[in-house]
Amino acid sequence: MWGAALAPAAARSAGGAAVGHDRGMRILVTNDDGVDSIGLHVLARTMRRHGDVVIVAPDREYSGASAALGTLHLIRPEVHRVRIDGIDEAWAVTGPPALCVMFARLGAFGAPFDLVVSGINPGSNVGRSVYHSGTIGAAYTGRIGNISGVAVSQAVTGWGVEGQAWEDLLVDQKWHTAAAVADAFVEGLVADLPSEPVVVNINVPNCELDELRGWRHTAVGTDPPRRMSSAVLDPLPGHEDAYLVRMTWGDPVELPIDTDGGTVERDMVSITYLSRITATQRSDLEVAEKALSGLLGAP
Repeated sequence: MWGAALAPAAARSAGGAAVGHDRGMRILVTNDDGVDSIGLHVLARTMRRHGDVVIVAPDREYSGASAALGTLHLIRPEVHRVRIDGIDEAWAVTGPPALCVMFARLGAFGAPFDLVVSGINPGSNVGRSVYHSGTIGAAYTGRIGNISGVAVSQAVTGWGVEGQAWEDLLVDQKWHTAAAVADAFVEGLVADLPSEPVVVNINVPNCELDELRGWRHTAVGTDPPRRMSSAVLDPLPGHEDAYLVRMTWGDPVELPIDTDGGTVERDMVSITYLSRITATQRSDLEVAEKALSGLLGAP
């Protein structure tokens, strides 16, 4: 199913050449794994046919950073130009991915951007990982500035842990498959960008393109496919009242098919549109509200 749909787009983007796009489109490509990540480079070169690509990415690993900016008056962020094959302009920032996007939104890297594309993250960002993912946090930060964002993640061998993966899990990573899926989706997105910016969370199985079993809209699940199961304090030798945290990982679990993680487990691409954080009404907090009214008066 996907092979027939995506093969033309993948073929047109071969070699990284920009083909037939509107040169006014500017695409910011970032990630949370650092500017040296293979997934970032593959994604950025794939995006070139859709517009002018500028990489602005952290100078080091920032997985799990969510949409954090850091303590700006203390970290005093720096920016360094870097060279990446096939990319005309690339920058490394001494800060998390959300900060990279914020600087870009504020004009640090030239004209306004039309789209933020973040990834390719090694490890599915599904379930509760959505809350912690720096890959997704970058897309959220773009939407704050009225820019749509696409977060692209790919499962790894053993499913990773809490949306993160170690280097020894990436030996057989099918980066080209995730890139082809992102290529097809972004092709349609930039052809008709919504007036209200969107955050799209794309999760791709780690298999060949013709082995994908399709795609589906999904709900955000409650669990990742493999979770951290315990944290124990081990005394740090030679240091009083100091400890190392020993973490253990659970086994991969089967997730419901209608969730993002369950879809990826079944070799299908998960597409999730993530909403803004909005206020909600609650009727079960009367005791707390009465206590507040006792201090401040009725609202």
